[in-house]
Amino acid sequence: MTSAFATLLEKEHRALDALFGRFLGAAAAGELAAAREAIGAFDDELSRHTASEEESVIPQPEGHRLAPSEGEADGARLHRELRLEHVQVRELSAMIRWLLDEKADLEAARRLAPNLARRWDAHTAREERQLFPNLS
Repeated sequence: MTSAFATLLEKEHRALDALFGRFLGAAAAGELAAAREAIGAFDDELSRHTASEEESVIPQPEGHRLAPSEGEADGARLHRELRLEHVQVRELSAMIRWLLDEKADLEAARRLAPNLARRWDAHTAREERQLFPNLS
């Protein structure tokens, strides 16, 4: 991996931030169709992005499990935790998408949005601070 690849991943994080911002804006304005479209675009791109990271820069945990193993090395713990964070943000995004697509419940989607925002922000900051510097 190269620092150029890390820069690309950071750009993808910012693009995802912008997509999520579109959702937040539409949700705040009460625009169900626009919120539905924006979270759909975010959710699709989030799935693609996290799969790419997991294939390229975050090794599979030992035993293919997300539970910690005894004597786990620091690097292995970081990789396992980042994969677990991927699962968490994908689940929140998918839930918001489901609420809008299947239930047309904009208020419930708005209530989940801060949780996703906090987790996504903490996750990307962690990747950029702890994972990406080691890609060069």
